[in-house]
Amino acid sequence: MTTSQTQMKQAAARHALALVDDGMVIGLGTGSTTAFFVQYLGEALQQGRLRDIRGVPTSERTARQAQALGIPLVSLDDVSAIDLAIDGADEVDPQLNLIKGLGKALLREKLVEIHARAFWVIVDESKLVERLGEHVPLPVEIAPFGARATVRWLNSLPGVRAEHWLREDGQPWITDNGHYLALCWFDDGIPNPRALARTLSAWPGVMEHGLFIDMATGAIVATPEGVKTMVKNPRGVAG
Repeated sequence: MTTSQTQMKQAAARHALALVDDGMVIGLGTGSTTAFFVQYLGEALQQGRLRDIRGVPTSERTARQAQALGIPLVSLDDVSAIDLAIDGADEVDPQLNLIKGLGKALLREKLVEIHARAFWVIVDESKLVERLGEHVPLPVEIAPFGARATVRWLNSLPGVRAEHWLREDGQPWITDNGHYLALCWFDDGIPNPRALARTLSAWPGVMEHGLFIDMATGAIVATPEGVKTMVKNPRGVAG
């Protein structure tokens, strides 16, 4: 990560802090950009600029960071609603559909963010794409039982090149939920993310996928020239 990328991530995270009000329940995402947001949220609580905040973490990693900063945490089961979720994304298309999950927390991220009244994505401009899957693979969380069979099935889908997501020692990554992960690559991006999401969700070996369709309220995008906000217009196109 270059210094300018770091600065843009920090700028997006600081901008997102303005969305937080006293008394909110906040969904805390996972990843490098969201880690800055969690840091700034913790500092605001320590300095008394925000009060009575509770966080719902999307990963054990985020939970550890939040606890170290003194952010009170609750589970998804403990709250009737989440007022606001803040998270990063691996890719954002013009309709504010997302690829998420390269931080290996996609199932918990989706569970938390689907329950949020508002879900804002914080990214730097490198994450903006015309078509999802242009630059990054789509992560898919899969059951350990029959994992190789599930990857074979993923490879049978049109235009997909799938592989187990393995650690450097050759062992599978294991999520906080005890599942494995696969990566799906697309030479020219994903032509129909909505249809692919339906196909993946219907397969028994797939526990969850990293396509977040029609979930984001808006995106805070940091650029070298400053921070801009993307929201959907009535025709579904962000602007």
